[in-house]
Amino acid sequence: MAAIDLVEAHRLELQGRLDGAKSQAERNRLGQFATPTGLAVEILEYAKSLVPAQQKTRFLDPAFGTGAFYSALLKVFPRSLIKSAIGYEIDPHYGAQAAELWARTALDLRLADFTRAEPPQTEDGKVNLIVCNPPYVRHHHVPRAEKLRLGQQVREAAGIALNGLAGLYCYFLCLCHPWLARKAVAGWLMPSEFMDVNYGQAVKQYLLERVTLLRIHRFDPNQVQFDDALVSSAVVWFRNETPAPDHLVEFTYGGTLAEPEVCGRIETALLQGRSKWTRFPLARDRAPAQGRRPTLADLFTVKRGLATGANEFFILGEQQGADNGIPRDFLKPILPSPRHPTGDVIEADKRGHPVLDRPQFLLSCNLPESEVKVKYPSLWKYLERGRESGIAEGYLCRNRSPWYSQEDRPPSPFVCTYMGRQGKHKRSPFRFILNRSQATAANVYLMLYPKPLLAKVLRDHPELGEAVWRALKRISAQSLMAEGRVYGGGLHKVEPKELANAPADAVLAVLKGFVKTPPEQMTLFHP
Repeated sequence: MAAIDLVEAHRLELQGRLDGAKSQAERNRLGQFATPTGLAVEILEYAKSLVPAQQKTRFLDPAFGTGAFYSALLKVFPRSLIKSAIGYEIDPHYGAQAAELWARTALDLRLADFTRAEPPQTEDGKVNLIVCNPPYVRHHHVPRAEKLRLGQQVREAAGIALNGLAGLYCYFLCLCHPWLARKAVAGWLMPSEFMDVNYGQAVKQYLLERVTLLRIHRFDPNQVQFDDALVSSAVVWFRNETPAPDHLVEFTYGGTLAEPEVCGRIETALLQGRSKWTRFPLARDRAPAQGRRPTLADLFTVKRGLATGANEFFILGEQQGADNGIPRDFLKPILPSPRHPTGDVIEADKRGHPVLDRPQFLLSCNLPESEVKVKYPSLWKYLERGRESGIAEGYLCRNRSPWYSQEDRPPSPFVCTYMGRQGKHKRSPFRFILNRSQATAANVYLMLYPKPLLAKVLRDHPELGEAVWRALKRISAQSLMAEGRVYGGGLHKVEPKELANAPADAVLAVLKGFVKTPPEQMTLFHP
């Protein structure tokens, strides 16, 4: 076994021991997810293909950990071509042990916070290869004062303003800019969510305007890269030089960096006009044509279902409501969780209640406590149990008046599950349900309320309701997934605004002959 392989085996043993000394929750909070050896080698092999053959490498890893990428660097690059290597590690729990492990090599490991480090001032002092798996620390774990400091440094370093919801990994990427020599190559292993979310817009601006974006490889989210983190990963490659006007960015998906399953080259002009990049290279997108593509937003107002604050307390079965003496006036029918198979059509009984094996009801009362206590003693007794168990002090409940009242979410004829997996047969991870009842829905669903124009058509021609529902079901899984986002393990999620942006062509085809207004003019009918 080669000497570097022996050291790598020792590093892996060390990594496991150090990880084991921390709780999973603590490592999640600090974003400490070690890069697997095979992936680190794969990334460094690709990095080698991007740099000139005889270039002397000046390497930097600003989130070193125990040195997975440095170990891969020593395995892939000839020692004679490694001029220098710098690592930063803020956590002495890992850094002190890593310093001992690599003490006999030329590594300059600095046990310090990279975000406070002074970048080199000379071109020779800068690095020409950065490879990093930055800390995946979510924004709510970054104190406000730190966000302000980091935001100011990013503006100075990269000339962009990061959204306050950005994770720490976004700051790391931007703060490396002044460390890069001209034509330096950078490879970043990071969550693919930046490609779709609002806070990622500034990162994408940086990638398109300040550097030349070479390639983004997105791993199949069903093949999680980290055993201890359900995150969908991507490797972002760029070169520190001004992009050419006609530059094409390579997007690859699935498989490995060397052998991806899907490849495509996308014009930067097209990327500038797209808020979601995970659609590439799977979607066959084209530059925007004349006019505007019709979307579900032209026909529906999409809202998330209501959030009760404590489903186990506020959502009751019929017998449970009767056993607690809760008056029927305060129990509204509500759709069951999509986990309970009910089919995709909810029929109604004479009262408008959904026809289900186990109907459920939402407890909602707007009367003040003083009135409930006097007029409805059984309901008061039940509410008191909720107060004693701390439900009244939960975030949602304590911000409502009275705490046991609910959001106003009238029933909608169409609802959609907002989270799911695609499954073996490539079916859509999202289900559209035709709701013929007067049941509302909790926040496990998105509710599609027809806008005035469509609502009038459905009132005049109620038979069209099922046809509209079937048209919603015909929206391709790829179109819906392209609007949403995906997490490790293949879990897809779509928010109300994202679902509203899905194509409406199938629905409009059903309405042909009933709706005369062109899609681009439908907004005139919106409230």
